[in-house]
Amino acid sequence: MPLTPELEKAYRDAEYVVFADNRHVVLRIGTPSAELDALLDAEGAASAAFITAANPRGERRSDLENGVANAALQNFAGAAGYSHYWGEGRDPAGGWSEPSFLIVDIQRANAAALASLFEQLAFVYCERGGAPDLVILSTGAEP
Repeated sequence: MPLTPELEKAYRDAEYVVFADNRHVVLRIGTPSAELDALLDAEGAASAAFITAANPRGERRSDLENGVANAALQNFAGAAGYSHYWGEGRDPAGGWSEPSFLIVDIQRANAAALASLFEQLAFVYCERGGAPDLVILSTGAEP
């Protein structure tokens, strides 16, 4: 599925929730988060990426398929030595949600490569002191 204007809007309007230390850190595109900065400080990190392996290319998959894909993402991140937290990207109105991870201390280029590996159209990149940014990887257009 191509990255339609509607899908991009859904990504921009979504809440990206990190389940960390018995609290939920809610990230929004374009809005700095003191809670995220504190989490990054505690990890000694300058950056993080919010990535899912669910619904590759924006195409709906079963919970089982998404679970298997996210387990592979978690294993990959762990094997690469990245600290990570469970998370969930979701529609604030409750229309959809996707299991995800906040991968800590990952460089933007590495996050892009990882999200591309799991056939994602976009991911959220965060730098301490800044606002979370939606990084578009593909419009879905054929080359």
